[in-house]
Formats: sequence, C-alpha cells, structure tokens
Amino acid sequence: MPLSNCVPRKHSHHRQIECRGYEREDGLWDIEGHLTDTKPYSFENRERGLVEAGTPVHDMWIRLTIDNKMCIKSAEAATDYSPYQICGRVTPDFGQLVGLSIGPGWSRKVAAKMGGVLGCTHLVELLRPLATTAFQTISRERSKPASEYEKQPRYLNGCHALAVDGPIVEREWPQFYKGR
Repeated sequence: MPLSNCVPRKHSHHRQIECRGYEREDGLWDIEGHLTDTKPYSFENRERGLVEAGTPVHDMWIRLTIDNKMCIKSAEAATDYSPYQICGRVTPDFGQLVGLSIGPGWSRKVAAKMGGVLGCTHLVELLRPLATTAFQTISRERSKPASEYEKQPRYLNGCHALAVDGPIVEREWPQFYKGR
C-alpha cells in the first residue's frame, strides 16, 4: 500500500470509477465511463426495499463518441441502479452534450447544460475523468513533435511535471522553457 499506516477503521463505502477509450472503425472514438457505489452492509431504502451488502446503490454508465477535435458527436447515459426510481429519467438529457468540445471550459459548459436539477450529480461527476480519458485515448492522433509547436500547448503548466520552468519542459519543449 503506497499510503502511510492509518488508525484502525471500518469500511463504510466503496466508489469505483472505470473509464475506457476505444478507437472505432469509422474514425471516431468512444469514451466510456462506469460508476458504482456499494456499501459493505445491508440497509433499507424507501423505494428499493432491502439493499443487500455489495449491491450497487449507484450503477451508472456514460458513452461519449468524439472526433479527433474532441467534439462530441453522440452521448448516451444509463442508470441501472440508483436510490430513487426517478433518477434514470434524466439519462436521455445527456444527449444535450452533443456539439460540445472537450477542452478549456469543459466543466463550466457541462454545468450549464447538466448541472444541478438539469442532470444527475453522479453522471456529471463521471464526465470529468471521461474528459481526461478522452485526451489519453486520442493523444497519439493529436501529438506532434515538440519542434512543430508554434504556440505553447495548453497542457504545459497543467501539472507539476509540466511546469514551464521545470526540467521536462526544458528537455521536451525548449522553445517554451521559462527557467532561470
């Protein structure tokens, strides 16, 4: 375990998020996310009755189909388990994401279309790791040699490793290095 030892504790909740990217035969990309929440104990739910330990409280899916420019061509969501029967009714509304582009302002654009009562908190949360997965999935299609960049790529200064005054940028993108 990479984290330090902790005080004795009792497992109370498990959230699992899995994201996958697929290259399609038609030149588009499918980016899929799956979120599950489970409890290690059984409990009563007003709408579902007894929810047995390990049975999903939430079990939700999203598929975004995007092009090489990260523009969403189709969006589909599904809810297999939720605490309330009404939850799944909002999944067709995720089709409103069609036409948006994953990139700067992504979270703001998603919030405007699907935030609050317009969407589902859990499915909207899943869109953030899906965006990262999209970049990772099609990075080889979008990458070019560092020497061909005329403008500073927007991911520089996006994390500690890619600080414009750091050794990675100095080595890989020297034209944008702003070190000492």
